[in-house]
Amino acid sequence: MEDEEAEAVLRAVGRQIKLWRETAGLKQTELGDAIGYGEDMISAVERAKRIPQPDFLDRADEVLGAGGKLAAMKKDVEEVRYPKKVRDIAKLEDEAVEMGAYTALHIHGLLQTPEYARALHETRRPAYTEEEIDRLVAARMARKVVFERVPRPFLTFVQEEATLRRPVGGKMVQRQQLEHLLEVGKLRHVEIQVMPTSRADHAHVSGSFRVLKLKGGQTLGYLAAELHGRVTTEPREAQIVEMRYGMIRAQALSPRESLAFIEKLLGEET
Repeated sequence: MEDEEAEAVLRAVGRQIKLWRETAGLKQTELGDAIGYGEDMISAVERAKRIPQPDFLDRADEVLGAGGKLAAMKKDVEEVRYPKKVRDIAKLEDEAVEMGAYTALHIHGLLQTPEYARALHETRRPAYTEEEIDRLVAARMARKVVFERVPRPFLTFVQEEATLRRPVGGKMVQRQQLEHLLEVGKLRHVEIQVMPTSRADHAHVSGSFRVLKLKGGQTLGYLAAELHGRVTTEPREAQIVEMRYGMIRAQALSPRESLAFIEKLLGEET
């Protein structure tokens, strides 16, 4: 595990469960039988190799007579349930009053359906395990609270045309994804634009990025990369990212034209 914060929390939880289990005089198999989990799961949680679900901690607390001490760890576990990269960007999204995102290779994470997100993660090499995919998809869906936050942040997205045409997960998943884009694009605080492949003028062709304006007035740039994204807080760099995003929005189809374009794609898929 490369996430030191999550590892520390899970090791502490695992040690507590083991301590309470041994104090109760139970073997891992016996605890598993009592709370409805297999011995392998008990062992993995105690060794910080698996993240326990809230139900696991509630049942273990009751069976081991921990008096709420294990159940109280649900909050700590929930905070590290998702990968650090996701937690970090989610914190920025939570502070943003305005966010703009340009995406070149796939539908932006905040716009993805669960089926599309799963299919996208399944294409990753080296391959993720099913548990890793479940965790990543859940994390991506959890970030969608940014759409519901009050006061509403202003959210804009520019998608390359190719991302709409690529049938990630197959034709049905692609169709559901396009329908979802139409739904989200009709929200008053959201604007989705399409950058046509035929556009000769393009202010940025070197990868996806984001611009975030925070509550305190600070502007940040987030530059996506293959393995690790990078947040830039340096004013000059953030200014350049913001300028490029403004140019890209001007070069793309308008929000109204973009929704019409997506509807047209849906018609072609019928």
